[in-house]
Amino acid sequence: MAAGDQAADNPEEWGNQLSVLGAEYQALMEDFLSRMVPNDAADSVMEDIRNSFQAGAESLMRNPTLLWETQAKLMQDQMALWQQAMAAASGGAFEPLVTPSRGDRRFKDEAWTSDPGYNAIMQQYLLFSNTVETLVDKLDDLSPGEKRNLSFYARQMVNAMSPTNFVSTNPEVMRKTLETRGQNLVDGLSRLREDLANSAEGLNVTMTDRSAFEVGENIAVSQGAVVMENELIQLIQYAPTTEKVFKTPLLIVPPWINKFYVLDLRPENSLVKWLVDQGHTVFLISWRNPGPEQRDLTWADYMQLGPIAALDGIEQATGEKSANFLSYCIGGTLTASTMAYLTSTRRGRKAKSVTYMATLQDFRDPGEIGVFLSEPVLQGIEAKLEQDGYLDGRVMAYSFNLLRENDLFWSFYVNNYLKGEDPAAFDLLYWNTDGTNLPAGTHGWYLRHLYQENQLVEPGGVELDGVKIDLRKVSTPSYFIATKEDHIAKWNSSYYGALLPKGPVTFVLGGSGHIAGVVNPPHKNKYGYWTNDELPDNHEEWLAGAKANEGSWWPHWQEWMVKGGYVDADKMVDAREPGGGELPLLEPAPGRFVKTSIPEVLGEAEDDEAAE
Repeated sequence: MAAGDQAADNPEEWGNQLSVLGAEYQALMEDFLSRMVPNDAADSVMEDIRNSFQAGAESLMRNPTLLWETQAKLMQDQMALWQQAMAAASGGAFEPLVTPSRGDRRFKDEAWTSDPGYNAIMQQYLLFSNTVETLVDKLDDLSPGEKRNLSFYARQMVNAMSPTNFVSTNPEVMRKTLETRGQNLVDGLSRLREDLANSAEGLNVTMTDRSAFEVGENIAVSQGAVVMENELIQLIQYAPTTEKVFKTPLLIVPPWINKFYVLDLRPENSLVKWLVDQGHTVFLISWRNPGPEQRDLTWADYMQLGPIAALDGIEQATGEKSANFLSYCIGGTLTASTMAYLTSTRRGRKAKSVTYMATLQDFRDPGEIGVFLSEPVLQGIEAKLEQDGYLDGRVMAYSFNLLRENDLFWSFYVNNYLKGEDPAAFDLLYWNTDGTNLPAGTHGWYLRHLYQENQLVEPGGVELDGVKIDLRKVSTPSYFIATKEDHIAKWNSSYYGALLPKGPVTFVLGGSGHIAGVVNPPHKNKYGYWTNDELPDNHEEWLAGAKANEGSWWPHWQEWMVKGGYVDADKMVDAREPGGGELPLLEPAPGRFVKTSIPEVLGEAEDDEAAE
């Protein structure tokens, strides 16, 4: 039955539903307009967008032939598409001029290929999308930074215009609208209002059923206890699962941009549990979710209150004066700084080995995240940090989601707001939306001095507590695991970080991306990894000479630890229970720091200000 027929079937019901829909839409627009308060960060992004498109327009003016050829090609394709549509309307067969790329799940519904009308809409859009991508790619007189920014903003614009994002041009949404007589749109607008109210800047789309998970109950459930706490961290010691353990303990330094439990989601994919099961005495830093009162915390504070304080705690708990380090993402960048600091202060032996998972030390190629670090945008972020004292973690999450906008934004936009469906329960997406704030004193410094200016690779380029550090002096044996499809810590940049230390280095390249490539338990036998005993000066040469291996890199790392003597399999000691040393049991793992959400921590800060 056509839409008009269904509307005629019960015009009163449709009229009532349209009234409800109009009321929801009006309320949504009022909420949206009330949130449109000017701020330096948003204004700086708009300025960068304008500058990027202006640079592209000026490049086209310098190359009119390219513009003419592109327009002519698009007109030819459109004419062929029109002829194809006419033939299809007459009952003839048609072969598509263009099809979605592999992995593009937007057009998976059968109607996109079986219905000539929808097929023509899809092909028209894909022709336009490919034309924009090709045109930007051929603007050879733009700088790499200008081309990256223009490509990113153009892609955001083109993907926002996808026919899948609109009711009348999405066959799935149209069917759902007719079946429910528009109730899906009413429900979707209600969900959109809720998400908008729970967003900081931009729109944080609900990705999963948050009620399905509780930290410490069905995720982050590895047994252990908090044994030390300071202003910034809780130190968790995990309970052993073996009778004997390696003498040298292991310290995990996770990122503080997200919470640590991505490494301990469920027992079957928990890196923490796997490490404990291998015989490691595992300690882990759980970072505080900071608010305005932590605004002045610096990179040096994160080092002193984080890994260095944890080392002191581990010595009290186990009697061991050294530990092995396992670090991840920005936690790895901090760990590299710590290794250099300990080396310069003649305490380098506190680390027997150090592992970096998806870590940047050399920021020469930050990837598309560099879009958010152009000078105008960075100045806007710095002004916002100065004003608020922190960067709201929801802003960071929104920015990262835009790096994979079709998978991490628009797919949920369509499902939640157009189809009106509830998101499914998915633990990894729950973690992804359980964000953390970033203190002004640390985050602004990190963005400017490391991401933008790449000072960490310069000898003495970074000074921590009066000590000029140099990564090239670090002799601690190191293991680097990068991931081939990482869009946050690109593997080529991770590779050049591996060329910095003077100590022995093993570099491994895992399959998949920033999360799946790291959290890759052996029993799944997925993704694989590449190894190469040589470390040539160029990452492409390394890959050309690398050996492909099946399965997870975890056992390879364990073998490296044993063969290198960083753990001694012949001199195991009795298993250490949390609380068995000088440190008391403060509370069960995973502790309260990791359970603190952004609304809670900001609400507490507002209450404190009101009390004052």
